[in-house]
Amino acid sequence: MNYQETALQFDCAGENLIGIASLPDQSATRGVLVVVGGPQYRVGSHRQFTLLARALASEGFPVLRFDYRGMGDSCGAMRDFEDVDADLEAAIGQLFALAPGLKDVVIWGLCDGASAAMFYAERDPRVAGLVMLNPWARSEQGLAKSTLKHYYLARLRDPALWKKIARLQFDYAGAAASMAGMLRKAFGGATVAPGAATARPSFHVRMRDGLARFRGRGLFIISGADLTAKEFLDMAGSSREWRTAVEGPAMTRQTLAAADHTFSRRAWRDQVASWTVQWLRAW
Repeated sequence: MNYQETALQFDCAGENLIGIASLPDQSATRGVLVVVGGPQYRVGSHRQFTLLARALASEGFPVLRFDYRGMGDSCGAMRDFEDVDADLEAAIGQLFALAPGLKDVVIWGLCDGASAAMFYAERDPRVAGLVMLNPWARSEQGLAKSTLKHYYLARLRDPALWKKIARLQFDYAGAAASMAGMLRKAFGGATVAPGAATARPSFHVRMRDGLARFRGRGLFIISGADLTAKEFLDMAGSSREWRTAVEGPAMTRQTLAAADHTFSRRAWRDQVASWTVQWLRAW
């Protein structure tokens, strides 16, 4: 299907946001908002978001990719993924204005873009679905546990390690110090700052609660060779509340076993686009 690309600017709380819309020639009822992981801008690593938007538009889905305030070419102060609700609301409004036949929108997010989408989706009835790739759940303790569970166990199966040991080239002292440090971070307990009990919930709790309250559909796309993805999955399996939110009947999961965090190879990128299109058309 043919489509047109249009550069545009639109308002968010008095600041100009910059975006690129990829609009099919035919009208559609479902659009896609691409939310970038930061700090990035609307093109993405290895032009990932540009290529995705064009692939989806060629299949008939209007797509908008844009820069948050303070990112890329957009105005305003730089902000992180926990403070972009207004940006998402403004971008969704712009997409509906560009494609007036829309009935709903799906937010497609990578890394902390996926996490930001979990915060936001349940509060906007226009959002019917989420595509969440390798969501960001980073904490010092979570990273340490995931590193111990996934990296160190894989290292023990690496023939290169045993060759080093056989040749007496292995740094036992350094390895022991590294392991001890990881164990302290993983199991030493978290430090609670004064006044933390009255602060807003952690972003992990906000992600979980936002996803649990969301009444739309979700597609998780997970990279098998990405520690960020593994940390999220470890967290998502850590409690009944998380498992209920992630594994509910409205949620689907796809895994690319060899893929890295940004799906940097063409075959991986194409598979992500194909899964996205199939899922968008399935409901």
